[in-house]
Amino acid sequence: MFRPSTYHQSIDLHKAIIQPLPLAAGITASILRLDLIHPVISGNKWFKLKYHLQAAMEAGSKGLLTFGGAWSNHLVATAAAAAELSLPAVGIVRGERPAQLSAALQDATDAGMLLHFVSRSAYADESVLHTAMQEQFPGYYLVPQGGQSEAGVCGAADIMQLVPDAAQYTHIACAAGTGTMMAGLVEASNPQQQVLGFSSLKLSNTDDNSLASFLEARTTKHNYQFIWQYHFGGYARKTTVLTGFMNNLFQQTAIPTDIVYTGKLLYGLNDLAAGNFFPANSRLLVIHSGGLQGNRSLPAGLLDY
Repeated sequence: MFRPSTYHQSIDLHKAIIQPLPLAAGITASILRLDLIHPVISGNKWFKLKYHLQAAMEAGSKGLLTFGGAWSNHLVATAAAAAELSLPAVGIVRGERPAQLSAALQDATDAGMLLHFVSRSAYADESVLHTAMQEQFPGYYLVPQGGQSEAGVCGAADIMQLVPDAAQYTHIACAAGTGTMMAGLVEASNPQQQVLGFSSLKLSNTDDNSLASFLEARTTKHNYQFIWQYHFGGYARKTTVLTGFMNNLFQQTAIPTDIVYTGKLLYGLNDLAAGNFFPANSRLLVIHSGGLQGNRSLPAGLLDY
């Protein structure tokens, strides 16, 4: 649950340690623990929001207006950041208001965010929705869902500033939802590095979809690849294989992962390494993008942490 006293801790980038990550087949891998930088605005959320927050304050905006689903990490992070800046915040939520709010939406509410629910059909037309909500909340600074924008990409590129001697890595791996963090990592990468984005979405056409289109529109580089096959049935879907892997990984490394993004990312990396996907002498940097609050949707006891 969100508590103001918990939020009023500064973002601490010094806590973003890099630690060894055991993978199959002897591949050398390290993981950047962005999940440790803050108890609420953890992982990549801070980076995708930072330039939006700066722009909103410089513009003298009345507040923040943003979008997400019932279990959106982005809504919680935006609500907490707005609370720190003493800015009102409005969260446009996909779907009808439930009888009981999810833990994420309750956290956002506790942080002071006003929730405004819209039908799934209305939510699907992003352009029309944005226009309608800006008319309803004039003077509010609009942050797209997941921070998906140029400002979000620029912020995500700053992640690599936390990595000493970043050029030593042959591969940079991350989870991909909106593609914002991945686009930033591509922009910050060297041409000889390969950026791998593990999609959390089940996309039937992997040649022509919104995720691929976003990357194509945001970078002129071509040193990236999407990995599509580790979605475990779709966004936020899970299997006993996935949760078993997550528990085993935690027992071995004390690294917690989530069912939406990082659990699937690390499972996929381990599977690819076991299948000799990576050339000999590869050095991998894995980005832990946080999102652990999403595990609160799971039955108690399913995970060991």
